[in-house]
Amino acid sequence: MEDKIESFLNDLSVEKNYSEATIKTYRNELYKYQEYIEWKKIDYRLVNKEVVRDYLKYLDKLNYKNRSISTNISAIRSFYGYLVIHQVLSKNIFNGIRNPKLEKTLPNFLSEIDVSKILEFSSLPNYKKSIYTTRDELILNLLYDTGCRGQELVSICLKDIDFKEKSIKVLGKGSKERIVFYGENTEDVLNCYLKDRATLLGEKNSKYLLVTKESGRMTSRRVAQIIDEIVLLVAVRHHVTPHTLRHTFATHLLNNGADLRSVQTLLGHSSLGTTQIYTHVSNERLRSAYLKAHLDHRK
Repeated sequence: MEDKIESFLNDLSVEKNYSEATIKTYRNELYKYQEYIEWKKIDYRLVNKEVVRDYLKYLDKLNYKNRSISTNISAIRSFYGYLVIHQVLSKNIFNGIRNPKLEKTLPNFLSEIDVSKILEFSSLPNYKKSIYTTRDELILNLLYDTGCRGQELVSICLKDIDFKEKSIKVLGKGSKERIVFYGENTEDVLNCYLKDRATLLGEKNSKYLLVTKESGRMTSRRVAQIIDEIVLLVAVRHHVTPHTLRHTFATHLLNNGADLRSVQTLLGHSSLGTTQIYTHVSNERLRSAYLKAHLDHRK
C-alpha cells in the first residue's frame, strides 16, 4: 500500500500542483489509515462499509474531533479515487461515506489599524533596513492586496505579472488559474524590490518573483517566518499567518462594499458557500457597531 500512497502523493504534487502543506497533511492521514488496517490485518483493496464504520468508531475512541475525522476521510476518499482511475479498484467505497458535520468558525482577521502597523514596519525607528527590506515589504503588501495563499505567492513568476494592468496570474488549488490585482502602494514597493532583486540573486537566475540570497527561491515556510518576525517587531497582539492576511483581505473588501461574487473570484473559491463565511464576519461587525451606537444613543 505504501508505494500506492507515494504514487498518489506524487500525482498531487506534479500533476495537480497541490501545496507542500496539503501533501504533508494527506501523507499523515493516509499513513494513519494504513497503520489501522495493517493492525487489523485487512487488505486495503478489500475494504467494505463495515470496515469503514469500525474505522470511524476507532477514530472516535481516540477523541478525534469532527474536523480531524473529516480531513482524514477526505484524504482516503481522494486516494481511493486515484486507485479507481488507475484500475487498481473497480469502485471507491469512500464515495458513500459522509464527512461529519463541522461547526463553522469565523476566520481571524486584522483591523485596518493593525494592517497599517504591519505594512509600515520598515518605518519604525528600531528597524534596521537591509537588502531584504523591499522584498519583505512586498510579501506583506501582496498578501493583503491580492488575498493570495502563501504557496500561491511564492509560486508567482515574473512572467505572470502584467505591470501595465497591475494584475498577476496566480496558479491556485487544483492548478486553477485566476487573475488578482494590486494597487499603487504595492506597485511602488514592487518597483523598489525589483531593483534589489538582482543583488539578492547575485550570480543565480530565477524565474520566480520572490527570491532569497541563500537558495534562490522563497518557500511558504520562510514567508511565515518573516511575518512572525515583523508581527513581533510591530507588537500586534495577534497570531498572523499568510492566511490571516487572506481573511483580512476578504473581510475588508466586503466591509467596504465589494459584492460576494467578486470576492469569490478574487479568492479563487469554487463554491460561493466557502466565501459566504466572510459575510458572517462582516455582519457581526455591523451588529457590534449598531449595538454600540444604539446604546450610546440611549444614554
